[in-house]
Amino acid sequence: MKQKNKQIGSRPSGYYYYAAGATTAIAGILHLILFSNGLGRGISEVGIFFLISGLIQLFWAVPVVKRWGRTWYYIGIGGTIILIILWGITRAPNPLTHGRALSINSMSVVTELFEFAFIGLLAIVIWKERRSRLPEIKHN
Repeated sequence: MKQKNKQIGSRPSGYYYYAAGATTAIAGILHLILFSNGLGRGISEVGIFFLISGLIQLFWAVPVVKRWGRTWYYIGIGGTIILIILWGITRAPNPLTHGRALSINSMSVVTELFEFAFIGLLAIVIWKERRSRLPEIKHN
């Protein structure tokens, strides 16, 4: 009976954790590339934002791959959603962009795709972890 319960609520494969960690790390690297590309024009608020967000995304691969828990996953998803919202906001003229819209280029689109993939993969991890605990909760 215990074996059957484990099959019903199987834990997520390690591949999901590694894939989610890789997607946020790649998005972080792309943010750092955007920061380094802007260094020729000097350090700006946007450049500092890319530096900080890139470093945080690189760091966030660690809690995901090391499986630190749902709190870390939820914070990672929330932070990534904020980055996606900021990307969308900055594509229209506003005070954050000093009255001009930032361009939509291939680098920004690829970065956003990796961020969406991170959210999707981490949502799968959370769902599968929660599902794997259901037989334990029902059994107790």
